[in-house]
Amino acid sequence: MRIKRTTPRTGTRRATVAAVVSGLVTVSALAATTAHADPAAAPSAAQLSAASAAVESADVAGTAWSLDKATRTVVVTADSTVSDDALARIRREAGPAADAIRVERTPGTFRPLLAGGDAVYAPSWRCSLGFNVRKGNTYYFLTAGHCTEGKPAYYANSAHTTSIGPTTGTSFPGNDYGIVQYTNGSIAHPSEVDLYNGRSQRITGAGNASVGQNVQRSGSTTKVHGGKVTGLNATVNYGNGQIVRGLIKTNVCAEPGDSGGALFAGSTALGLTSGGSGNCRSGGTTFFQPVTAALSAYGVSIF
Repeated sequence: MRIKRTTPRTGTRRATVAAVVSGLVTVSALAATTAHADPAAAPSAAQLSAASAAVESADVAGTAWSLDKATRTVVVTADSTVSDDALARIRREAGPAADAIRVERTPGTFRPLLAGGDAVYAPSWRCSLGFNVRKGNTYYFLTAGHCTEGKPAYYANSAHTTSIGPTTGTSFPGNDYGIVQYTNGSIAHPSEVDLYNGRSQRITGAGNASVGQNVQRSGSTTKVHGGKVTGLNATVNYGNGQIVRGLIKTNVCAEPGDSGGALFAGSTALGLTSGGSGNCRSGGTTFFQPVTAALSAYGVSIF
């Protein structure tokens, strides 16, 4: 069922999660191996694995990393809070595998942003609905796991007078997905994503994203924006022990309140907005939880 849109509240939550990563990325290649490098000099699989493990071990908040298969490098994206000393610590941690690391700088701060589309309200924050799903004759919606921490009840309006139902599952950090059950029979829950132009996109199934794929994101703060998938299986360190793995990296913008919203390509569901840095005026980098993982975890399906 479609949840009626409401005006976003201005309040924020301690973990504001809208997956926004900002701006145009400025690349500063640190010992990067280019696509035209001598194959014999390319880092081995063991070096790439060691480099990736070193980035996580260094535990630098404000970094995200993934393997670029084309250049055989571990691409580390660092937000504006990451110092040169912190990057140097990562390289020291990597030791002999440091040459397998390429660093990209991006303005803004990686954060989860709270606030497919329509706004949904917990008692203390706002997020966005991802996709409606079902198990037998029971209906649910998927959203970000940082939106369902503590398993709050959810409402369709900011006044909390129209109940949707309880959170029945949540996973964050590590993953970033959660599930809320519809217990209010008066609220419709179609298999659609709101396009915020009086129309909606019907969702008929779920799939896996691919690098270079054209995608769209719908969220209750910034509505609909598009872009491309730029990486897969990314890990993001939001700080305070909040590390999420296996994410889809994109150049689609997002802002607080877009968290949990739908990433899709045509009628195929792809992901749930997790976090990032930036805004929809200057652009950004945003990370998404693959929706297939949430479907599998909860045994639900697109209907």
